[in-house]
Order: sequence, then C-alpha cells, then structure tokens
Amino acid sequence: MIVCIAEKPSVAKDIAHILGANTPKNGYMEGNGYQVTWTFGHLCCLKEPNDYQENWKHWSLAALPMIPQRFGIKIIDDEGIRKQFSIIEKLYQKADSIINCGDAGQEGELIQRWVMQKAHIHCPVKRLWISSMTDEAIKEGFKNLKDQSDYQSLYLAGLSRAIGDWILGMNATRLYTLKYGQNRQVLSIGRVQTPTLALIVNRQKEIDNFKPEPYWVLSTLYRDTLFVATKGKYNSQEEGEKDFALIADKPFVVTDVSKKKGTEAPPHLFDLTSLQVECNKKFSYSAEMTLNLIQSLYEKKFTTYPRVDTQYLSDDIYPKCPSILNGVFQAKLHGQPVYAELVKPLGGKKLPKSKKVFDTSKVTDHHAIIPTGVPPKELTDMEWNVYDLIAKRFICVFYPDCKFSTTTVLGKVEDIEFKVSGKEILEPGWRNVYAKDQKLHEEEANNNNEEKTLPSFAKGESGPHTPTLTEKWTTPPKYYTEATLLRAMETAGKFVEDEELRAALKENGIGRPSSRAGIIETLFKRHYIRRERKNLLATPTGIQLIDTIHEELLKSCELTGIWEKKLRDIEHKKYDAGQFINELKQQISIIVNDVLRDNSNGPIAVTTDADLKKKTKKRVTSAKHKAQVTQPANTPDKEAGSQKVQKSKSGTPTSLPADDSIIGKPCPICGTGTIIKGKTAYGCSNWKSGCTFRLPFPNQEG
Repeated sequence: MIVCIAEKPSVAKDIAHILGANTPKNGYMEGNGYQVTWTFGHLCCLKEPNDYQENWKHWSLAALPMIPQRFGIKIIDDEGIRKQFSIIEKLYQKADSIINCGDAGQEGELIQRWVMQKAHIHCPVKRLWISSMTDEAIKEGFKNLKDQSDYQSLYLAGLSRAIGDWILGMNATRLYTLKYGQNRQVLSIGRVQTPTLALIVNRQKEIDNFKPEPYWVLSTLYRDTLFVATKGKYNSQEEGEKDFALIADKPFVVTDVSKKKGTEAPPHLFDLTSLQVECNKKFSYSAEMTLNLIQSLYEKKFTTYPRVDTQYLSDDIYPKCPSILNGVFQAKLHGQPVYAELVKPLGGKKLPKSKKVFDTSKVTDHHAIIPTGVPPKELTDMEWNVYDLIAKRFICVFYPDCKFSTTTVLGKVEDIEFKVSGKEILEPGWRNVYAKDQKLHEEEANNNNEEKTLPSFAKGESGPHTPTLTEKWTTPPKYYTEATLLRAMETAGKFVEDEELRAALKENGIGRPSSRAGIIETLFKRHYIRRERKNLLATPTGIQLIDTIHEELLKSCELTGIWEKKLRDIEHKKYDAGQFINELKQQISIIVNDVLRDNSNGPIAVTTDADLKKKTKKRVTSAKHKAQVTQPANTPDKEAGSQKVQKSKSGTPTSLPADDSIIGKPCPICGTGTIIKGKTAYGCSNWKSGCTFRLPFPNQEG
C-alpha cells in the first residue's frame, strides 16, 4: 500500500479524488492501492525547556542560557493531534512507500519530516511538488514524483530556522522578562519580531522629534500654467523675496520646448509581499487577512501557490498561458463576464513572451502568483477583490507597453529660470486593463505632478505672468502602514522604489514572505503596537522595550537580514546548518552575559487592553502651519507696483478673484492641484493630501 500524506484534510480530499482513494476511513481515505491521510498543520514541535532539564521548568536568570546538547521533537499536547498522529503512525508502519504531499515550501517540508521522524519510518519516500491545486497539476505532479532526498537542504533550512528561533526566543524572552518585566508581564523577544518592532519605534521617534522648518518656493502663472523656479527651495524669505522683486514686473519668455517619447512596461506579476502591499493600499486588508484570502483561493484551485517571493514565471508556463487566459475569459460576476473584453484583444495571435515576465533563472521552487485557469465561483467579496487584482495583473503583462510623450517647457524672467513638465498618453497599452479603475487614476493624479497635458508653447514667445512666493514647511516622515512595513521588512529597512533593485535586496530581507503577516499580528497581540486608522504606532511598552535592548543582533534589520540570507544559503547548499546553529549559540551566550551586567534600565511599562482603547492626542505637524503667499499688489495687466504679502483672513492671497472664473486653474499653494468650488469657499483638489489653499466666497468673509 502507498501512503500519501497532505497538510490538511481538504487537500487530502482533492488528492484522494484524483488517485481513486474514495473510501472514507477513520483519519484517512483508501482505494486503488492508496491510503491518503493528513496532518492539521504541525503535529510535532521542538521540545520545551523543561523537557530537557527539570531546572529549566522554572524561569530563572541563573539557568540562562538554555542550550540543549541535542534538540528533540515531541507530539503537540492536544487530544485530536495525538489521535491523528497515532493513525498516521500505524499507516506508516505497514506502508510499502510514502508520498510526501505536504505544502511545497520550507514549513511544509518541516511539518512532514518531523511526523516521519517521530513515526520511525523505514520505507522509501517520494515528494509531490506542485504549484497549484488543479486536477491537472496534481495529476502532472504524480507523474513526476521526486526523491525526498532532493529536498534535504530545504528541510535543513527549516530545521535551522526553528532551532534558531528557539535559541533566541526562549532565552531572550526569559532574560528580558526576568530582568525588566513587572506584574507578571512577559516580554517576548523574537529573531524577526524585535527588529520589526524596532523599525516602527525608530520611525515614530523620527516623527516625534521632527521640527518643521519653513522654506519658500518661487513659481509663476503664465497662460494658466504654473511654472516653478529651477533653483528649488529658498531657505530664507529674504532670498526668495529678492528674486520675487526681480521678476514681478518683467515679461516671461519661453526659452525651450522639448518633447520626448517614452514607454512604460506593464507592472510585474505578484509575489506574496507585493500582493499584500496592494491589498493594504487598495482595500485596507491586513497582511494576515490577505494571506488567508489568497490561501483560500489556492485551495479552491483558482490561483497558484501563494507563499512565493518571485514575480516571474518559468519558461515552461508560457505554453499554458493561452488556456489560463481562456479560463479567466470565462469568469463571471453576478452572471456577467468580467474579463472577456480585456482578454479578447489577446486572442487569435501569439502571446508576447517578455523577459520581464518569463525568466526561469529567477524562479526557484515556485513561480509568481497567477490564475490557474479554473473560472472562479462562489467567492466572497473579499476573495473576489484579491482574485481581481491577480487576474488583471496576469492579463496586462501580455498587453503592449504604454507609450507616452513628455513635454518639458523652460522659461525665463530676467536671470530666473522656470520649468514645467507634462505627460500625455499616446497609446495606453496595458493601462487599458485598468481604464475603469477610477481609484488608480486618482492616486496617480495625486502622486505624479507630471500627469497633465500642457497647452502648446512656442520657443521665444513672451507675455505677462503672475509670480507667487509660497512659504511651505518641511513635513515629518509618515507612520508605517502594513503596506510600507512589509516593504521595509522585504528590504531589511532600506527604502527602495525601483523594482529591480528591490529584488536584489530581497536576499537580505527579514522573515519569509509567508511569516511576515504572522509577525505583525504577534506585535499586536503582545501589545507592542496598535493601529490608528491605517497607521501602525508603537505602544509605551514597545518603545521602552526597544530602548532597553542594547544588543544590535536582536533589533538590527541588517544583522537579522544577514541571518535570513544564511538560512536561504543553507536551503541552496551554500552554507552549513551546523555552523549556523553554533553561531547562534555563541551569540545568545554573549547577549545573556551583557544583559546580566547591565544596570542602566528600570522596569518596562505594561500596556493593557484599556490603554489600547485610549485615543492619542493628535500631534501638531507642519500641516498646521498656514502657507504664506506673496503676490504682486497689482494684476499682471496693470502697472506693477511694490510687492507685499496680501492675504485674506484665511491666509489666502486676495489677488485671485473670489468668483467662478478661477475654477480649474492651478492651485497657487501646491501647484499640482486645481481650484475647485466648495459649499462656502474655493479650495484645492489636493485638499486630501494636505494642501491648505482656501478662498472664502465674498459673503463668507468677515
């Protein structure tokens, strides 16, 4: 009899159906020469301290560091788990061979290896390795079973991770709890969670210690187009007013008009982190929520394996893409086709094969997350939102590049140079896939100052203009959201927008894509952080804990990233697992000695559930500073007089007429928004982004 073991009952049921093992038994399915059983995730775990030595049962500084001579595993103390393990053990003892059908990743390998070790198996073991749960993928996987020995280094990496987390977590948690905890408070320390907390705390301190400083920007309105001085910021008002006075009564001259055509490739396919980032930005889903949703879509056979860190497909997927697109074509929501109009332009011709999409060298165990081609049905609204992101991203990578033209106009008044840029979409290409995504367009309009079409300018033309000297204030860094925190974890705290560079830094990221969501949730459960809308804020406990920790190994993203790199190297047979564990043993011994000698810190505050419910006082930031605008006393078509600051009571320049003629004109404060009409005043379309422009209606002043 061949015994197959999956990670959960639902997966085992799918595999049993394919193999013809359709007879239900107690804890397994049987038929056609197969017995298909399952675990419930982890059935085994590393032994706890008191399993090694009796004196390790009680928390004591004298017992630290706890380093077992040899690490062992045990069955998790749960009646249901013990019962299922007993069933598996009996099946294994009678098996002719075993097929490990566990989750195709590091954790999945560890789960099944520990069960096999505890059951003392003696028969040959094969490995099923698949990237999707469709019937076709399962059948293909069983035709191409691998030897379990091929995945020994994957197991060693998972084992090293588990042991490393035990050494650091068990010892450091007891150490800091006993030294600095109070009122039976446990101060949890972790190899990944503590550096992640340090990121949040350090950002919060940057914000709290930030002192806004004023600067001035010189711009001028010529032919309803706002040009900005190329000098950049003025650090003193006097310097800005000097140039302002120089240009106020002089004509504006266009010195250069240049047009440059460019292309924009479709965005990369999703890996788990980029999907979590997108879902947080677009739907405010937490990282854990997104992981649960994409896991559900995978188990329902609608999307491929989710716990991946690559955004590429291997070359062998290319021939399958037409049939996958055909499945997406058939997707319906409320009985109506969703993607048919988007897939149609790709039909009847060979799909393009871009190196930015298909690159086997950038795929290890699994490829990027894509649809399987099985038309989705019976999805929740939240599942549909996630599927929609994945389907559209898959469709758009086969569309042409977006073609655009960038126009740059340079102008001059006396010796002061000005510049404005505009971008015009010539051929939308892949952007057609997102044509109905209004939120995307709104975000781009707010984030990209150049996304505007300029009127036609001619070199040498000249005319009157309205100069403006605007006082602005520097702004603090933004609080982390789950989206920005995931990106920071991915690149070990380095902030990189460029996708290619970010991919290179992934090697030294902290945590695995599949574990980062759990790490963030752990910080919430420990009361180290809390949410304020989308923002992540550290609690007094979290801040004090990071302030108390002096050991860089425990809180440095860079050092933790190096450990993560070593674990990946173990998986790829480039680093020795034994050496990794020995290094950690030495590190924890040094940390224990250093902390025991340290008497510089007192007990750490306890943050309760009640504390988390209290609202924090809003901090006054630069947004509270009213922008001061200097404009000419006379309008450009009148004789220019002396310049002075003219403002209404709202701090808005009075040189703009308070009537509907100004609607749609560029905002004189931020320069990127346009003037809109509200209920009691004219304002800026960028008011959500913090622009303070406001011009009351005439009957509202006073």
